[in-house]
Amino acid sequence: MTTDLQSTQPKTVDPYGKATPDLSTPRSRSIAGNLVRQRIRSVVKHLALIGLSLIMIYPLIWLLISSMKPNEQIFTDLSIFTTDLSLENYAHGWNAQLFPFHVYLINSSILVLGAIIGNLISCSMAAYAFARLDFRFRTLTFALMLGTILLPFHVVLVPQFILFRELGWLDTFLPLVVPKFLATEAFFIFLMVQFIRSLPNELYEAARIDGAGHFRQFVQITLPLMIPALATTTIFTFIWTWADFFGPLLYLRSPENYTVSQALTGFIDAQSTSNYGAMFAMSVVSLIPLFIAFLIGQKFLVKGFAKSGIK
Repeated sequence: MTTDLQSTQPKTVDPYGKATPDLSTPRSRSIAGNLVRQRIRSVVKHLALIGLSLIMIYPLIWLLISSMKPNEQIFTDLSIFTTDLSLENYAHGWNAQLFPFHVYLINSSILVLGAIIGNLISCSMAAYAFARLDFRFRTLTFALMLGTILLPFHVVLVPQFILFRELGWLDTFLPLVVPKFLATEAFFIFLMVQFIRSLPNELYEAARIDGAGHFRQFVQITLPLMIPALATTTIFTFIWTWADFFGPLLYLRSPENYTVSQALTGFIDAQSTSNYGAMFAMSVVSLIPLFIAFLIGQKFLVKGFAKSGIK
């Protein structure tokens, strides 16, 4: 009888369109109190996240604002709220170096394109071999490959430099691109191996019944299904190659071959006045491709790591 009376009691509707029970009973008041506490916790959590986000993006905002300030105000006025802004630093920084800045953008783009193509081809083929082919010492070879991740690159730096010098590749893009075609990125191989192993074996069994060899299985089955892993490899390769400074500094000597990271150092002069405004302006320009690449491929990053089982 009490249940029937409670069910017939009028119910209010909150601003979200959800019906809430009448507050005349202790149970209803308890439920309403829990809802209020949940909403308060949600608001506090979102405010905290917004605050942390603002703290994290503050350096980028300061970089953007400083790139439009005169040089004498960059370090004297650290505020991001200013009205004395102009695009003069962008116009000056674009032609401040020995070559226009688009030359360095093109050089970096060439390196990025070569590195992406090389990693996609070589790492996907190596991953398929480790995941689907049965050959002697496969486990040992795979373990040795993973061990190279723990190997500091300084260990092989001198032998690599001597090798490329003997080949006559110094001051060219070859030392930075050719190794990508030799499956030297163990992290991407491991990522793709985990992804391929998650694919159903029934697909490959059906392909073998139809007479498909490993090449057809790789091209027609594996590659179309591992697009998230390939996209993840593309994005990370783009970011790492575009931001790389040590490799180009080691192998590129001529100014016409400089990349973006090398060109940015040209704005700093230890013996005279450094043009920080132009450097900040060109830094913003160099960051735009990274933001675009991440915004376009962020969903593929999530899918690639989720389906490969990497946490």
